[in-house]
Amino acid sequence: MRTTLTLDSDVAAKLKAEIRRTGKSFKQSVNDLLRMALNRPRKPSGTPAFKVRARDLGRLRSGLSLDNVGELLEQAEGPGHQ
Repeated sequence: MRTTLTLDSDVAAKLKAEIRRTGKSFKQSVNDLLRMALNRPRKPSGTPAFKVRARDLGRLRSGLSLDNVGELLEQAEGPGHQ
């Protein structure tokens, strides 16, 4: 397929460097690099999934309740907390 491609200057510079390094044509370099990028897995392999681990925070001080966060903040930081 024949198409017009407008490259950002940093991408064009990297592409020219790749062409010089490999000795491939512009067309072959663009096709190879696009093919490689498009066939790459979407999620980087080896990256562990983010997990939240529950931890015991110990006993809550008397008079504090986790049922109302606004009230808890007011008691911990004072009125008008931001």
